[in-house]
Amino acid sequence: MTPDDDVPLAPAGQGDESSVADDAESAGGDGHAVRRRLPIWQELLLLVAAAVVLAIVAKALFVQAFYIPSDSMEPGLVKDDRILVQKVSSWFGGSPHRGDVIVFRDPGGWAEDSDDPGPLQGVLSAIGLYPEGGHLVKRVVGVAGDVITCCDEQGRILVNGTPVDEEGFVASRPAGITCDGPMIGCDWSAGPVPDGKLFVMGDNRSNSADSTVHLCLPDDVDCARDPYVDVDLVVGTVFAVAWPLSHLRHVGGSDELRDAPSAGR
Repeated sequence: MTPDDDVPLAPAGQGDESSVADDAESAGGDGHAVRRRLPIWQELLLLVAAAVVLAIVAKALFVQAFYIPSDSMEPGLVKDDRILVQKVSSWFGGSPHRGDVIVFRDPGGWAEDSDDPGPLQGVLSAIGLYPEGGHLVKRVVGVAGDVITCCDEQGRILVNGTPVDEEGFVASRPAGITCDGPMIGCDWSAGPVPDGKLFVMGDNRSNSADSTVHLCLPDDVDCARDPYVDVDLVVGTVFAVAWPLSHLRHVGGSDELRDAPSAGR
């Protein structure tokens, strides 16, 4: 016996005529059922909900928008530029490379105070549809084990004892500035960088509150500053300027810094 065997069958010509009529109205000319469409407002609501879910997933796993709040990354990134940050490279425990431009959460007292966004901007920011503030953007100059020194006779930063030619991406030195790490003078050293940490600097070296500003110098008494950024605070790596359209371009890392010798080599 099949599951249909215990369904009573009405003799031909008998049965509920109204039911037969209803079935005929709900079927197309070829006998197939016609699916009733949702009202337009419900369809729009579903599309908006799906778009919001996709935006949240994209922000959490793939891409997030930010804006540049200062001129510390000039000339490459200009104040109020809208940038896109990719998070894929951090999957499975990946960490930034030397030379990458990264966005990270404030390690504590680094970021300048910023205005709170309005209600609408706050909602859009939460789902990744509005550039988010409250973070910092800098370039990775040192990774675990690296020693960074300022500076050689030409004013260049040294990574593990090798000078790095940063002319292609660092802002030109203002009059009177003789090195590429002048925020605390031109005679300092940092490192070895601890495991799980990064040493970062802005490309506008004479106007960037970066790792150099948070160094404890030899004559500092009871210094508790920490110049390093925890890798866990990194949101992602900058890969594009998205707005304004006149600045639209891909953003890559610095080969000069990436090719510097590793610690102990």
